[in-house]
Amino acid sequence: MTLLHISEARTGEDVLIALSDVSKSYRRGAQIVPVLAGLTFDIRRKEFLALMGPSGSGKSTMLNLIAGIDSPDQGSIKVGGEDITLLPEAELADWRAANVGFIFQFYNLMPVLTALENVELPLTLTSLGRRERRDRAQLALSLVGLSDRVKHLPSELSGGQQQRVAIARAIVTDPTVLVADEPTGDLDRQSAKEVLEIMQRLNRDMGRTIVMVTHDHRAAAHAKRIMSLEKGDLSYLVEQRLE
Repeated sequence: MTLLHISEARTGEDVLIALSDVSKSYRRGAQIVPVLAGLTFDIRRKEFLALMGPSGSGKSTMLNLIAGIDSPDQGSIKVGGEDITLLPEAELADWRAANVGFIFQFYNLMPVLTALENVELPLTLTSLGRRERRDRAQLALSLVGLSDRVKHLPSELSGGQQQRVAIARAIVTDPTVLVADEPTGDLDRQSAKEVLEIMQRLNRDMGRTIVMVTHDHRAAAHAKRIMSLEKGDLSYLVEQRLE
């Protein structure tokens, strides 16, 4: 394990996500509350990055900016060379659907839909036919080890299984980047370990770029790189885990 200066991050074709002088504040009544201040850093292709920091440090805000859910007050965010901060809202929504897979702490599954139907749901926004949508959803579920649970409702699955369904839903559209906000925060230790190992395999074997927010050092240890936020500023050192 080595420590690298942030300025030593790779540049050029290796960079998938580039944040440049990004700042974000929120209004609380008459008060302006700064959350992120002038952040500049890169995320490489096929990287598994863990963003850590205490509650209120801005790590979830950063994740939302990278995913195009929110917009910065200043600065640019480029993903695959495209500055998403310049996209109108309608185009940004289309960009999110095509490029971002979301994994949430509380799964966000539709309770009346089976595992297969939940995973298929994002594909209904595409031009794919019903048969191809089903085939892709079944493949995604097999990748997370749930081929035998395709007809189960979320209420018939454990928390760990529900999160695996959520991961399958996130990857079924073949997104450019997976963003995960506290993906193990609602799981017991064994289920969390299984979910994190799946994410590792997606990164290692399938080349998925993953950005994960977590406060758990055990979860962060599964990533290739760890960056820490403190009151909206990146720590001076980046912890690089060598494979």
